[in-house]
Amino acid sequence: MKHHSTERAKNTERAKDSASDMAAQMFEDIRVLSQDEAGVSRPAFSAKESETLDYLAARARDEGLCVTEDAGKNLWFCLSEHQAAESYTVIGSHVDSVPMGGNYDGLAGVIAGLMVLIEACRGRRQLNKAVKVLAMRGEESAWFGACYLGSKMLTGSLPEGEFNAAHKGDGRALNAHLAGLGIDIAPIAAQSPIFDLSGIDAYLELHIEQGPLLVERNLPAAVVTGIRGNFRYRDIHCIGQAGHSGAVPRAYRHDPVLAFAELMHRLDGTWQHLLNTGQDLVLTSGVVGTDPNRHAIARIPDEIGFSLDVRSQDADTLEQMREYLTDEMDDIARSRGVTFEVGAPVAVAPALMDPTLVDVLTQVMDQVTGEGFKMASGGGHDAAIFAQAGVPSGMIFVRNRNGSHNPDEAMEIADFMVGVDILSTYMEAAS
Repeated sequence: MKHHSTERAKNTERAKDSASDMAAQMFEDIRVLSQDEAGVSRPAFSAKESETLDYLAARARDEGLCVTEDAGKNLWFCLSEHQAAESYTVIGSHVDSVPMGGNYDGLAGVIAGLMVLIEACRGRRQLNKAVKVLAMRGEESAWFGACYLGSKMLTGSLPEGEFNAAHKGDGRALNAHLAGLGIDIAPIAAQSPIFDLSGIDAYLELHIEQGPLLVERNLPAAVVTGIRGNFRYRDIHCIGQAGHSGAVPRAYRHDPVLAFAELMHRLDGTWQHLLNTGQDLVLTSGVVGTDPNRHAIARIPDEIGFSLDVRSQDADTLEQMREYLTDEMDDIARSRGVTFEVGAPVAVAPALMDPTLVDVLTQVMDQVTGEGFKMASGGGHDAAIFAQAGVPSGMIFVRNRNGSHNPDEAMEIADFMVGVDILSTYMEAAS
């Protein structure tokens, strides 16, 4: 009996190694297919994106999976016995990347879904309900200035402005790129769903973490509780009065740089207070500068420009921060003799993951890893669009070093396979 037990354990380890090797090979093949001067480039709705989908389709068919294409030229994969299922869980993500980005952002979620199906097809896992894997186009905003284009098309929520948005490279409108792929753009223009969502009982997405939390906590994965919404001001201007740095006393200055610094100090203090009281918030000013044609070391600037990105899982917190920002700008403007010109904000609503899915996935993660861990997502994902369309949605993060959207993304295959294990175990227990 001991001999049989040992042999089974060896077979299990060999199967795990085989699955890890297969996943690693798929990542490497697609990296080579889409490599650029640095990292990879898989532009949304491009020939390179199509080549990536073609590769995935060929690998899936080699493994005995069924492959179909929807009206948006996205690919769907499933076991043959699930092809006609009236109700099913979707495991999905996107295959496009930012220019010269990393190979794992988006792609990891698609390959994870394929590994769930392949392991089931090979008899190593038992899926207790139908699963379909979705490989989507066009999630990244780098190409047309708007994100989640593929999932918005599927759900009938693509705004007119995004449908007509110009490509940042060739200047052609999104609708022209879609038509060039043979996609019928009439229902998309009419904001009609191009896929029937009624059969989807849940949408699950695996994604690399885009921050350092899992690395710092030494955890391979996490369950996502929600995707933060945000409001952004792309180009705020604080306008003051120029002067000689040595000739104008403090009492007579209208210094926009100090006004900006005071504003950020106040926002940072409020951020810390909200965190201390259990609320969710992050804020960033990623673009800051005075005019290089006019600034000088001996000159008080007359103007500073900056961006502001405020994010939270809670819509009320975002609204409170919007009102607080306005009040603080007004107060600083009065006290320092400056003016703030903010322009129109760009806003995205928060998307909470389905509470039941979060609880069950956390229990499954605890079963797989010994510790169920939950966290918020600071970045946006297609899961938000499905959640806003009324589809119960859940997400798994996988540990990844060096952030995302850059060639240095460093997800370990062992951590990736933990995420696959969580998804497979969840589907085995699903009813």
